Amino acid sequence: MTGNTKHFSILDIAQIGIMVAIIEVSKLALSGMPNIELTSFWLIMFTLFFGWKIVAVVPVFILLEGSLYGVHLWWIMYLYAWPLLVAIAHIFRKNTSAFLWGIISGIFGLSFGALCSIPYFFIGLSTGGLSAGFRSAFTWWVAGIPWDFVHCVGNFTIMLVLYHPISKAMKWIQKEAIPQTSGK
Repeated sequence: MTGNTKHFSILDIAQIGIMVAIIEVSKLALSGMPNIELTSFWLIMFTLFFGWKIVAVVPVFILLEGSLYGVHLWWIMYLYAWPLLVAIAHIFRKNTSAFLWGIISGIFGLSFGALCSIPYFFIGLSTGGLSAGFRSAFTWWVAGIPWDFVHCVGNFTIMLVLYHPISKAMKWIQKEAIPQTSGK
C-alpha cells in the first residue's frame, strides 16, 4: 500500500512474494536440523525493514505452509505464534542491537514449546476437564523442553551472526534497489 492509497502496488506484491519465498527456502534448507530455523530471524528482519508489509507476509507464509504440508495441529499454532513474534519485533523496532535481537529471538525459541502447548490445553479440557487440560498442555510442553533449548540457542546464534550483515543488505535494498515513489 503505497502513499495514501488502500491497495497493494505491484512492487508491494513482489516484495511480499520474495519475503515469503526467502522464508520458505530457508526453512527447507534447514529442515534436516531439528529446531534450527531462520523463520524467526526473517520475520524479525522483515518487520524491522519492511514495516507494514509483514502483515501480508505472515498469513501468506502460514497459508503456504498449510498448503504444502497439510493443515494439522501445528498449523493452528502458527496462526498465533508467528504473529506474536512480529508484534514483539514491532514493539522493539527502533532498537538496532544485535544482542537485544538475539535475546528476543532466543526467548521466542525457548518459549515456542510453551506457546505450542496451548491447543493441547483445549484438547485435554474437552476430553477431561480443566485439570486434564492443564495436564495435557504441561506434559506436552515439558517433553519438548530440550528441543526448546536447542531452538533458543539456534535463534540467538543466528541473530548474532546474521543481524549486522543482513541489516546492511536491507538498508542497501531500501536505499538503492527499491524505486522510491513520489510523495515520500
